[in-house]
Amino acid sequence: MAKEFNLKNQDHESSLVARRVYFSAVIILLLIIMIISRVFYLTVLQHEHYTTLSLSNRVKITPIPPIRGLIYSRDGVILAENKPTFSLEIIPEQIKDVDETIAQLKKIITIEDSDIERFKKARKKKRRFENVSLRLNLNKEEVALFAVNRHRFPGVDVVAGLNRYYPLAEKLVHAIGYVARIDEDDVKNLDESNYSGTTHIGKLGIEKSYESFLHGDVGFQQVEVNAQGRVIRVLDRTAPKPGKNLHLTIDLSLQQIAIDALEGRRGAIVAMDPRNGDVLTFVSSPGYDPNKFVNGIDSKSYKALLSSTDKPLINRVIQGKYPPGSTLKPFMGLVGLENGVRAFSDETWCPGWFSLKGYEHRYRDWKKQGHGHTNLHKAIMQSCDVYFYSLAYELGIDRIYDGLSQFGFGQVTGIDIGGESSALLPSKSWKRGAIGQAWFPGETLILGIGQGYALSTPMQLAKATATLANKGQVIRPRLVSSTSNSITNEVNSLPSITGHKVGISNGSYWDEIISSMKDVVHGVGGTAWRTGLNAEYNFAGKTGTAQVIGIAQDKEYNKEDIAEKFQDHALFIAFAPVEAPRIAIAIIVENGGGGSKTAAPIARKMFDHYMKNRDLISKG
Repeated sequence: MAKEFNLKNQDHESSLVARRVYFSAVIILLLIIMIISRVFYLTVLQHEHYTTLSLSNRVKITPIPPIRGLIYSRDGVILAENKPTFSLEIIPEQIKDVDETIAQLKKIITIEDSDIERFKKARKKKRRFENVSLRLNLNKEEVALFAVNRHRFPGVDVVAGLNRYYPLAEKLVHAIGYVARIDEDDVKNLDESNYSGTTHIGKLGIEKSYESFLHGDVGFQQVEVNAQGRVIRVLDRTAPKPGKNLHLTIDLSLQQIAIDALEGRRGAIVAMDPRNGDVLTFVSSPGYDPNKFVNGIDSKSYKALLSSTDKPLINRVIQGKYPPGSTLKPFMGLVGLENGVRAFSDETWCPGWFSLKGYEHRYRDWKKQGHGHTNLHKAIMQSCDVYFYSLAYELGIDRIYDGLSQFGFGQVTGIDIGGESSALLPSKSWKRGAIGQAWFPGETLILGIGQGYALSTPMQLAKATATLANKGQVIRPRLVSSTSNSITNEVNSLPSITGHKVGISNGSYWDEIISSMKDVVHGVGGTAWRTGLNAEYNFAGKTGTAQVIGIAQDKEYNKEDIAEKFQDHALFIAFAPVEAPRIAIAIIVENGGGGSKTAAPIARKMFDHYMKNRDLISKG
């Protein structure tokens, strides 16, 4: 009998299906439990965390940069302002072909290759829906041209803003400095929270040293954004606090006279009030236009400034280092009197040269035939070199260094802008460390007439002259006298800073030196007697001529045979009025020749203007 064969086993299939259903049910139950657990974890245990994340995705805090403070002269003339400006900006997301759009824009508005390069760099750092500047500082005609053609350029717009502007350009650039775009080096040293949204920062001068006053405090606003990050509405706003305005000590009319007097020559002129340190003029010639640096100077213009033989980028007032020449002699005289090496009436014989015992080398006087019997008064009045060779030799380098240091030579003046050089007041230890050599007696001699290793900045000379006018009271020079609140107009005066008193034991020494300097300009035979002719007030001064190159023993100085860049520098220091000094001046004209011929007349022009405008003329 054949075996029975079943094609379908219903019991087995039912059992298999049942097991699969049970297994699926278990899996589904486990998944449901997992989902419920996850929902519980997210909505209950992590509620606060994800609510915060959700809110931060929906609500953004954006910075509002403050308005930078303004800078004024002592006359109330604005020197640095925030000028309304217009920039051409592009939203890449709204443009199909950015390159083509730029090409079409170039047909109606000037767009340089440097503008396109800057645009491309900025575009990489921003999201597609954010504005990117293509051209800065559009003029009115360009704004009008674009307005007429705006319908052709969706995604392109003209945006108004504020741009730092310096109305007097190069006339005050070395004092004020300029702002420029924040770079990587700036980011390392600034408060990122307070500078969020700020694009520019002070780079030089007052703009840099008073950055904390000028910048202000950043504001913030809470905005609601969509999933793409676009602003929907403003929820809350904290207004920024504008920077403080600065009021300088600079006298613009006097500054202009100093600029005109230099007539485009290389040099520096500093005038300051010896009573409080107010810097009245701060001229470094030539200058340059700081407005070109605000949004980035082009490489061609910058290279031209760097390669210029006139070196306009150097701030000659605080960075220029010059031999002080004979302007050092009044200070040497005081040091000699204080150390008892000379009495005021002691005389030195001047045959026109000086030699050290045992040496044939002759240290020449500027007057070939000599000055004859010469006391300190005559030595300053007629600038006798031989007298000061002898005085320096008897003093010695150590006492000279100690004495001149008290007047600030070889030290920064402390003026309220950075970048100042200390120049050089040489000493034995300096030479040993810098050159690795011993100090020689001949070097002491030439230091006595302000030559050799000695170097001074015009600011140092002005401060030392003010100290002399004050009969020993040192005062720190300053460019900013007060600040003011741009909202309340409340003025806050900044105190002047008084320094030490120069250690001169006999008060009559000051009167004797000042009397000698007075006769430099008012006495018959003084080196600058023409400068003092017909003056309606008394002033005291000292001429100086600083050699740029040495002249051999058997050679005569012939200006016509020497290239202009190797000719002597002309110097002059002075203060007025003698009876109650109100202004002290230091002038250096590079390669200007004699101080009496070139520098002293500039001081007379400045004194005349200053004294007459302040009704200070009273001939003693």
